[in-house]
This record gives sequence, C-alpha cells and structure tokens, in this order.
Amino acid sequence: MQIIEDSRVKEKLYVEKLPNGLTVMIIPKKGIQKKYVIWGTNYGSNDSKFIVPGETEETEVPKGVAHFLEHKMFEQESGINSLDTLTALGVDANAYTTNDHTAYLFECTENFYPALDELMDYVQHPYFTDANVEKEKGIIGQEIMMYDDYPEWKVYLNAMEAMYHEHPVKLDITGTIETISHIDKEILYKCYNTFYNPSNMAMVICGDFEPEKLLEEVKKRLIDKKANGEIKRIYPVEKEDIVKEKIEQNMDVSQPLFAIGIKDKLADTKERVRKHIAIEILLNMIIGKSSNLYKELYDEGLLFAVPSLDYEFARGYAHILITGQSTEPEKVYEKFKKTVAEMKASPINSNEFNRIKKRIYGDYVKEYNDVEDIARMFLADYFKEINSFDYLEEISTINEQYVEQIVNQVFDDKKMVISVIKKISL
Repeated sequence: MQIIEDSRVKEKLYVEKLPNGLTVMIIPKKGIQKKYVIWGTNYGSNDSKFIVPGETEETEVPKGVAHFLEHKMFEQESGINSLDTLTALGVDANAYTTNDHTAYLFECTENFYPALDELMDYVQHPYFTDANVEKEKGIIGQEIMMYDDYPEWKVYLNAMEAMYHEHPVKLDITGTIETISHIDKEILYKCYNTFYNPSNMAMVICGDFEPEKLLEEVKKRLIDKKANGEIKRIYPVEKEDIVKEKIEQNMDVSQPLFAIGIKDKLADTKERVRKHIAIEILLNMIIGKSSNLYKELYDEGLLFAVPSLDYEFARGYAHILITGQSTEPEKVYEKFKKTVAEMKASPINSNEFNRIKKRIYGDYVKEYNDVEDIARMFLADYFKEINSFDYLEEISTINEQYVEQIVNQVFDDKKMVISVIKKISL
C-alpha cells in the first residue's frame, strides 16, 4: 500500500489500487469510536451520453438515470431492502447522487463488518425488473414534484439555466417526469455495467482500523470482476458566455431568495486546487462575514445572514455561486458587482488577505476532526483528480498577486447572472 502522510494534520492516507481497478483509501483515526465508509462511482447526472468500453456507437440515456440507479440499488431479489437491514444493525446508511458521482455510505460504532457485508453485497448485485422499475417511477416522480415546489432548489436550477447553454449541469439531477418515464431495466443494467465497474469506483474508509487488515477484508468481499476500458463521456460544446443575466420566478416564499452565479471554465488539473483556494479567499473578502460589503448590506437591512459561498467544478464546467435571502436581491447584486470592480481597481488589502487565508487554513484543518467530513472529502476530490491533502499544501503558495490575477480572470461581470425567487403577488 502507498502511504501518503501530512504532518500538518498528523494524518496518514493508505492507498491501494487493486488488480480489478478499484481504488481503496483508508485513513486510520486511532481512538475514534465512529467508523465511516463511502463507496462511490465516477458517474453522475451529467453522464447521459457516452461510449461503452468495447463499443463504437454512442449511447444516450434519459436524464435522471444515475439518480434512478441510486434509488434502486438497495432493493434485493429476496424482497429485502438493504437500508432496512443496515438500520436493524444500528447503522446509519444513506446514498446520494451529484452531477459527477454517486455514493453509498454508512456510519457506525458497532457491527462494522456485518454492515460492510451488506454494503458490498447490494452495490455489487443489482436487481431490476419491469415491475420494480415502474414502481420506482412513481416514487421518484413524487420526489421531482416536491423539488419543483422547493424554492431553494429552484433558485439554484434557474441560476444554472441562466449560465449554461448546453452542458447537462444545468439540468435537474433527478431528471423530469417525462425523462424518467423512458427508463427501463435494460437501460439501468447498461448504465450499471458501464459505470459500476471497479475501475470506475473508489472506496474511502475512515476510523480506528489496521489498514492492511482492513484492505484484506475489503478484498474478500469483492466479486470477481475485471477492470473495463476507458468510458468515453460525451458532453456538448459549451459557449463561454452566459445565456442571460437575470432570471426571475414567483413562488410561495416569505422573503425573496437569490443566487448570484459567475460562469468559469475548468482549470488544468495542477491548477484546480490553487484556483479553488484563491476564489474562496476572494469570496470571503468580497461578501464574507467580516467583509465591508456584508456589514453594509446588513446595516441597510438587505441581508440578515451571511450568504452561502461556493465554488463548484467537475468535468467540463466550473462556476461560483452565492446564495441567500434578501428583501431586495437586485440591490445586493449591484453592490456585489460594484465591490468586485473596486477590488479590481485597487491593490489587495494585505492584512485582510492574510487574516482570511489563515482562517480558511484553520477551516481545512478542522475538516480532519470528523470521519464523515474526511471520507466524503477524499472521495469527491479523488473523482476530481485531486488529493485532499493538496489544499493544505497549496494554501501556503497563495499570495496577493495570484489572488489579484484570479479576481481579474474569473470575476467577469459579463459572466455574472442573478436568479431570484420572489413572493407571489396577491
């Protein structure tokens, strides 16, 4: 096993790529009672067009298949639902689908190996029939309708729609009532066999373990399956410009919601971490809790809480999102753009830069206190071709000149959008 050590957080990462292609990552936490396992596939809602290894023709499947698969994986041929089995063991189990990956996980203090048995059994043995697929359409259809009525989700999706012309990141992870109606068991099995191959998957385990012993236990539970070839993912060519600057919708809300988006492009692998850190620093300097802009917006009654600040990126896309509530979202947007322009026109404030950089470094270190945070972080970063330790390494290399470069390069007002959800007028 390869051992990667980071002295700053006193953590060791044990990594092994097995002959079938599965990457296993183990982060031992001595003396910690809680244990956490997450097993993911490099397959998300964006992957609806691809070429299966060994084939030459493109395959296109309806939107929402990745999420549909996640729902169906717990159902076993015996009629038993694996979630029920895990709950009976006293284990907290779940799954989720993102734009770029799907993950199955559990957390426990006892019954770790019986729970691992169950996890590795249901992920490796899908069971789809015409009847259970049709039944699931009704369940997921209800979920879709629920999210359609969820303002926080709609303000996000509308921002995506305003930013992206063609890239599937603009589409709902769950699909639509129309798209899921075209899903059948054959499609599910095809996508499962393509993307749930060990060579396209990774497992992260965090807790009080002996890594070598644990790795052998994982190997015992793997079925005999050979690595497949490279999956060719096909995405439409995305224009650099935005679709439109503003999108507005009326819903039943007590106070307007907003999402400010800034469209970016995915950086080269070696640059992704540094760019992410620089953007995180900039967002905190511009509109974070201690920023002059936030204080001004708060004093004027335009913001009552610090907005959420995110930089999201994966295959073929990258963007900034600032989300929150405001009585006058348009004013927040205009003041944000004005503050960005002022920052571009003057040197970075050294004291503020160093203070925020130090705080963000502390936040990175804190993530290593919790087994869930560690496991989720290492899995998501792995699929982004990043080692999570890189954030601790690279933050020391970030200087004011680089941050100035990024603010001028990324914070382009021609790439900015605002999505607003307003209260229905009576």
